[in-house]
Amino acid sequence: MSAVISILIGVIAVVVVVMLNTVFVMWLERKFLGHLQQRRGPLRTGFHGLLQPFADALKLLGKEDLVPAGADRGLFIVAPLIAFTPAILIYAAMPWAEQFGGASSEVGLFMLFAIAALSPVGIVVAGWASHNKYSLIGGLRAAAQQVSYEVPLLLSVVGVVMLAESMNLSDIVSAQGGVWNVVTQPLGFLIFFIGMLAELNRVPFDLPEAESELVSGFNTEYSSMRFALFFLAEYMNVFTWSLIGALVFLGGWSGPLLPGIVWLALKTYAMILLIIWVRGTLPRVRIDQLLGISWKILLPAALGGVMLTAVGIVLGTFALVVLQIAGAILLAWVIAKLGAEAGNHARAAAQP
Repeated sequence: MSAVISILIGVIAVVVVVMLNTVFVMWLERKFLGHLQQRRGPLRTGFHGLLQPFADALKLLGKEDLVPAGADRGLFIVAPLIAFTPAILIYAAMPWAEQFGGASSEVGLFMLFAIAALSPVGIVVAGWASHNKYSLIGGLRAAAQQVSYEVPLLLSVVGVVMLAESMNLSDIVSAQGGVWNVVTQPLGFLIFFIGMLAELNRVPFDLPEAESELVSGFNTEYSSMRFALFFLAEYMNVFTWSLIGALVFLGGWSGPLLPGIVWLALKTYAMILLIIWVRGTLPRVRIDQLLGISWKILLPAALGGVMLTAVGIVLGTFALVVLQIAGAILLAWVIAKLGAEAGNHARAAAQP
């Protein structure tokens, strides 16, 4: 078998696995949200509603594909592709298990962040090209959100790179053979998780869509296949970032008894359930609160986390864990206090 055919089969296999995972994540979110809200979720299409995402896709593809009058037709058409392509391209550099990985690179972690940073560009282009004020505001919010959260998100994994002395994802997983990074880097994990929610435009940072304010934000004017591409890209990114979190902070494929790919899947879906749980629990923040959290809290905390890691490497693992836990508790307390003050202010403003 020639090398070209082997690569082609590998690409097709990865695309099929990723698409099936995406469909399952859609069903899982509906089901889990239903139970969080004391509902039963999808039930009627297939076993426990497992075929509901396929039914929704057929319904969506049957709708008329429109381009609004006044829109920049070329950019309007290409924007969903700009958002979708990085969501699938990123798996070229993603190791799935010790024996089954993508392109092994000494800068693999940096490559993942670079590819992932391209998806919001599609959202900005869609907002600009739609000739709609709600879409434009949604696109501008996505740009502000990406600029604000990209820096702390990158800084959150610097401590991991310092401990592993490598940006190769396989080396980072191997370095967690004794203790997972979520134990030695709890402050970095907390910042990574918050930045990941902003990168994914998920609650409480779903401001580019914000249905109650912007109809549907950047994708208000999209329908049929182009809307489906945005939809698929969002859920593929949820799986991708959860997979990155599992590799970088939860030990990747390492674990006893079960095969490595099973351990990696379990840890990835644990991250996905945590994201869905946050969606079912927290309210949406305002745009000024979103930007303030990033520049005033997360950025200093991320820089502090890098310094604490440097000190901990010199003093030893126990000191590193103690310093990181203290930093994580302080960050959680500051965010909780700001949330409580914002809630009190909103309740006071709602009083007649």
